[in-house]
Amino acid sequence: MTQSLQGRTALVTGSTSGIGHAIALAFAREGARVMLNGFGPPDQIAAARAEVASVQGGETPYSDADLSKPEAVRKMCEDATAALGQVDILVNNAGIQFTSPVEEFPEAKWDAILAINLSSNFHAIKALLPGMRARNWGRIVNIASAHGLVASPFKAAYVTAKHGVVGLTKTVAIEVARTGITCNAICPGFVRTPLAEAQVGPLAKQHGVSEEVALTDFLLEKQPSKRWVEVPEVAAMAVYLCGPNSGAVNGSALSIDGGWTAS
Repeated sequence: MTQSLQGRTALVTGSTSGIGHAIALAFAREGARVMLNGFGPPDQIAAARAEVASVQGGETPYSDADLSKPEAVRKMCEDATAALGQVDILVNNAGIQFTSPVEEFPEAKWDAILAINLSSNFHAIKALLPGMRARNWGRIVNIASAHGLVASPFKAAYVTAKHGVVGLTKTVAIEVARTGITCNAICPGFVRTPLAEAQVGPLAKQHGVSEEVALTDFLLEKQPSKRWVEVPEVAAMAVYLCGPNSGAVNGSALSIDGGWTAS
């Protein structure tokens, strides 16, 4: 069977766990050579690199760049270009979260979320887009969120950043529209990851209900499907957007949210 990304190269940020790691693995299975980025315990990073390496063959390049710093983002892109020869695909996935009422929101948290969730996307795109233009081919996939399309209380920085990601996506898409490059955003709802699943128990305790009720009635209250978005569903969308039949999809904010933003 032909691999849809055979011969392509990809940099996926925030890819040592969760959604980013699933995307990196899916790309490798489709024939791409992938570079990882992210934080975590050394054994977790080693395991993530080994898992991708087992699929793509050879050592998996990795960057520990702190994406809150523009110079570190630029260096990561330079390192990816050196390690991979070129970067055909950029997936901006790294992100952090913090919740608080606006009037109590720590300014340092606001600055960090905007830097990592939004500004890092801009800096990486700016660094890698010239090479994509020179080759007249590239795929940029920004992992936004349902919160890039709608708001929820107590998430001022996250909602602002993800709305910004969608706006950045549209702007870049228009600028590259007459080239072989596309730029799209994926907007997941609540995705089943260890960090997300860890919220269920405390919610059940807080509201005095079972974990099943806490999941459907509180955590997933805005998702009409009342089920998690699964990590492979997001990864599959990323593969499609970078594959051979996606050239007309450009500037889209694609919801994977169980009907949340349809309500």
